[in-house]
Amino acid sequence: MKRYRLLVLSVAGIVLVLVGLLVFGNLNSNLVYFLTPQEAIGRRADFPDGQRFQLGGLVREGSVDRSEGGLRFVVSSALDATSPSVIVEHTGAPAQLFQAGIGVVIEGTWQDDRFVSDTMIVKHDENYRPPATEGAAS
Repeated sequence: MKRYRLLVLSVAGIVLVLVGLLVFGNLNSNLVYFLTPQEAIGRRADFPDGQRFQLGGLVREGSVDRSEGGLRFVVSSALDATSPSVIVEHTGAPAQLFQAGIGVVIEGTWQDDRFVSDTMIVKHDENYRPPATEGAAS
């Protein structure tokens, strides 16, 4: 009987360890880590030109300049003009909800004093409003 209990406890322990590894081991791959503009500027030496990382912040009002190949804008920790900011050059189509004043996480590399990105995720609010349709009754 003691051997049976020992066997059951051993198997239960192994199962708990495996479940823990599956649940918590995969958790890190699903998290999105990004640096704020202030952190990115402060840790500039940790990310030499060409090393990818994610940068997150708010798109400063009046800084968005669209071009044929993408866009250029300024990301800062806050929307005021005094907070640290980074100039971003994004190639490709921006996220559909992209606009000034919205939170954004972009992935790319430093190139000189600007951040060049090719991947963008925008933060939206929790209120869903369907797009306005032409001719819809109000």
